[in-house]
Amino acid sequence: MQVSAIILAAGQGTRMNSDLPKVLHRVAAAPLLHHAMATAASLSPERLVVVAGHGAEAVAAAARAFDETAEVVIQDEQKGTGHAVDMARPLLAGAPGEAMVLYGDTPFIRPETLQAMLEARARHAVVVLGFHARDPGRYGRLLTAGDDLLAIREWKDATEAERAVTLCNSGVICAEAGTLFALIAAIGNQNASGEYYLTDVVEIARARGLSAGVVICPEDETLGVNTRQQLAGAEAAFQARARAEALENGVTLTAPETVFFALDTVVGRDAIIGPHVLFGPRVTIESGAEIRGFCHLEGCHVSRGADVGPFARLRPGAELAEDVHVGNFVEIKNAILDEGVKVGHLTYLGDAHVGEFTNIGAGTVTCNYDGVMKHRTEIGKRAFIGSATMLVAPVRVGDGALTGSGSVITDDVPAGALALARAEQVVKPGLAIRLFEKLRAAKAAGTKG
Repeated sequence: MQVSAIILAAGQGTRMNSDLPKVLHRVAAAPLLHHAMATAASLSPERLVVVAGHGAEAVAAAARAFDETAEVVIQDEQKGTGHAVDMARPLLAGAPGEAMVLYGDTPFIRPETLQAMLEARARHAVVVLGFHARDPGRYGRLLTAGDDLLAIREWKDATEAERAVTLCNSGVICAEAGTLFALIAAIGNQNASGEYYLTDVVEIARARGLSAGVVICPEDETLGVNTRQQLAGAEAAFQARARAEALENGVTLTAPETVFFALDTVVGRDAIIGPHVLFGPRVTIESGAEIRGFCHLEGCHVSRGADVGPFARLRPGAELAEDVHVGNFVEIKNAILDEGVKVGHLTYLGDAHVGEFTNIGAGTVTCNYDGVMKHRTEIGKRAFIGSATMLVAPVRVGDGALTGSGSVITDDVPAGALALARAEQVVKPGLAIRLFEKLRAAKAAGTKG
């Protein structure tokens, strides 16, 4: 089945009290828009159109960052949801198959729900997603007779009897693309807001002898984000779902309520995640790896059998092969650690490649930045980097080489060589006692004065 997806993302979101477009506020380390686009992607759409308005340039950039094939159209004036969908007409008027309308500020609709809507299209020309609300408030109401949807009534235009209905409109709608745009062309703005409501297509369709139906989903799926409080609620809802899915998929979470996932986090079966672990975007943890407590990971890959932490930070470009050990207070950035590498503690490795089974001593730093350019450090196989070694890049340490503790390495070290680069130690017998006596006397004299 061919499907085109239209995501409405033009609103300013004034209740967010922010200069940032509403759909760019983040849940699970990703803009709300990316959540909606991920849902749309589950349909494998032929075309994906994002309707932008407020902050259009930033919204367009975010859309293309998620999917470079996404098409963006601009709604210069916000005249209602019907008008917003109509902005996609030039792109989709001749598109075959279905059109699915989604919302950039509604992040949690499940792919299974959209599939149910597509299946319902076999019975109805227009299918609307509804939910039974615990507190219907100002939602639009779905007016039904048996399996048929008769109308969608906006709260402002509803009678008291209609407001008593608890079946509410999510805004998500599906129809054959040509039919949808034909119905939209007939929408008027004779209503309390003077806007072109997408919801009017139901009554217009029925007036033309076309049927309309409803697919009902749990209310939690339709959670929209209009305020900071709702944004916090959306974060909590995402994390609760992500933790439950991880546990169901065979991941051990020793303190689930303290682990925070990103939208695209991938964790394999039998991985162990300790307490207070934070996942940023683009993290993959393979089966059997362990992430100990209080680690922060972003843009990295951790292979089977590796263990990280506690209190470690993996930054973008960190690649850990099998059985790598990264210990406490270690930071890895844009660096490849081959199989069996050990980096026990108190170390920074940036812009580096470390060969298999090499040991990195405590306090080692790859000095990769000269104030203008970044430079790489290459360390060979089965090398031993002594504690407190400063590796001033660009520099190479060969296979099986050794650096003495406290060395500042500025030149390449050949394979199998020992490199020592530190000042000769000088010992002055008795000088410490005399120096301390002098300092204490000066301090005492100063106090008396």
